[in-house]
Amino acid sequence: MQYMIIFSETETEFAQRTDPQLSGAYWGAWGAYIGALQASGIVLSGNGLQPPHTATTVRVRDGKRHVQDGPFADSKEQLAGYFIIEVPDLDTALDWAARAPSASYASVEVRPVLPPMQAPGA
Repeated sequence: MQYMIIFSETETEFAQRTDPQLSGAYWGAWGAYIGALQASGIVLSGNGLQPPHTATTVRVRDGKRHVQDGPFADSKEQLAGYFIIEVPDLDTALDWAARAPSASYASVEVRPVLPPMQAPGA
């Protein structure tokens, strides 16, 4: 079964990515986790994301497009990245999510991936 593991981080953790004194430990922890994921053979895809201030959010209300700079919601935790993994069951996906560095200071969401949709008449 395929699951998306969605990593959230606080603004403080995002800042560690580029802080000369903290980035080594930050990237070291993520590098070890990502290496373990890749070595396991369960990763189908995944990406880290740029910081929330680089986001643009679009909403359509009453037929009018509204564009907002920044993330989709005001929150103490922001979307940091994700992996799509293929594992036997939810318990295994949860085990991998719990190993993520951000599980200890923010959150990691695990969500089943929908199977591909069939085009009408296919």
